[in-house]
Amino acid sequence: MKNRIYLIALLLIGGLISSCESDDVDQNEFQNSVKVLSDFKKSTNNSYRYIVTGVSWVGTAWETTITISGGKAIQRHFKYTNTQGLRNDIPKEELEWTENGNEIGSHKNIAATALTLDEIYNKAEQEWLIKRDNAKTYFETKNNGLISICGYIENGCQDDCFIGIHIKNIEPYNII
Repeated sequence: MKNRIYLIALLLIGGLISSCESDDVDQNEFQNSVKVLSDFKKSTNNSYRYIVTGVSWVGTAWETTITISGGKAIQRHFKYTNTQGLRNDIPKEELEWTENGNEIGSHKNIAATALTLDEIYNKAEQEWLIKRDNAKTYFETKNNGLISICGYIENGCQDDCFIGIHIKNIEPYNII
C-alpha cells in the first residue's frame, strides 16, 4: 500500500513538473529554417517535390505528394498506404489518384492541399505556431533544415487531434 502511495505521488509530481515546462517553439529555429528554405528555393529554381503524410487512430494511413515547378503547384498525387479502418465500398479510383494542372484540388478527401513551401511556412507562422494556452505546439526540421513537423494539439483531445503538417520528404524537382 505504501509503495502505491509513493508511486501515485511520484506520478502527480512528475505531471505537475512537466505541465510547467514551456512548449514555445524556439523562434531562432523557425527563422533558421526560413533561411534554409530561401537557399533551397534558389538552388532548385523553386522547383521541388514533397510528401505529406497522415494517419488516423484506426490505422488508416495516406500520403500526398505535391510537385512544385517555378513556384507553382503542377501535380498532386494521393494514395492510401494502409487501408485498415476504411469502408469496403470505397471505389478503387479513390484509393489512389493524380491531379495535374488546373484539376489540382478537384478531389475532395483527406489529401493535403497543394501548397508551396512558402505557403506552408506562412501557415506555420500565422496559424500553427501561435502561442495557445490550451495546446502543445510542435516544430521539427528533419528535412535538411526544412519543416518536417509543424502544428499543435489541443489539450485533452484524444484522437486525430494534430492540426498542422507532417512532411516526410522534400527533394528538388528537375524537369527532364
